[in-house]
Amino acid sequence: MHIATLLTNPATSRLDRTLVEGVRNAWSGGEVLWLAPDLAAEFPLPKGPSNQWDVWQDLQAEGVDLIVQPATDRRKRMLLADMDSTMIAQECIDELADAAGVGDRVKEITARAMNGELGFEGALTERVGLLKGLPESIIAEVLATRITPTPGGKVLLATMRAHGAHAALVSGGFTAFTARIAADLGFDEHRANALLAENGRLTGEVARPILGREAKVQALHQITARLGLTPADVLAVGDGANDLGMLRLAGMGVALHAKPSVQSECEIRVNHGDLTALLYLQGYSDGDFAPM
Repeated sequence: MHIATLLTNPATSRLDRTLVEGVRNAWSGGEVLWLAPDLAAEFPLPKGPSNQWDVWQDLQAEGVDLIVQPATDRRKRMLLADMDSTMIAQECIDELADAAGVGDRVKEITARAMNGELGFEGALTERVGLLKGLPESIIAEVLATRITPTPGGKVLLATMRAHGAHAALVSGGFTAFTARIAADLGFDEHRANALLAENGRLTGEVARPILGREAKVQALHQITARLGLTPADVLAVGDGANDLGMLRLAGMGVALHAKPSVQSECEIRVNHGDLTALLYLQGYSDGDFAPM
């Protein structure tokens, strides 16, 4: 048995009931359950439809995400999340570089690295090198003036934790940012790279070893082993090429507003919904959401 979930952006769109019924009828699905009025609905299917991706493509043009997944074991006991362009709307290193006047060059490298065109470690080293000499205080300034959380993040964390899940933020970015974001959103722990500084200024270097794609996979193994869980118990979410390892390994790997090369390798793609989509995908309704 499978479950088909249709959802949209809570801020800008409404999910048309006729559209949902049309997809259900075309696939001979079961009764539609509305998880949130006008926002998210699901229905059971006897098997995954052969034309899933054709229908997915058509619905993308309507601002609707379609996800088909096995019906069993959807509620996950651990959230493993990327930070940049996932739990927050920005790439922290791009914002630091923009403040330093080298934003265009760094953004170009970031985009290529996240799309899998450049090795993560080399790209990170090159970008951090362009930050050499910046006052360390620029980090607090960027956090205060340039960083915004992705909508739905606090509800996602609060709801999963209220149902017993553990939440870990694992980023190829920097601990100076993950510490703040983890505290603000309610993560249990965080891992990231450390920017080095001397005499109040960034040195243009990052502490070794660099946390990249394999380190995220290691984090998944280490944290699940510590908690007595398995990868099947994990919901992983990310947007870049360095997230693919953990997305493939997790029981539910979600490519959230991801780069094209990442989407092409993931079965669960959310391009329109916000972070509450990860709750709907687990079968939570809006009545299950933790109060904010």
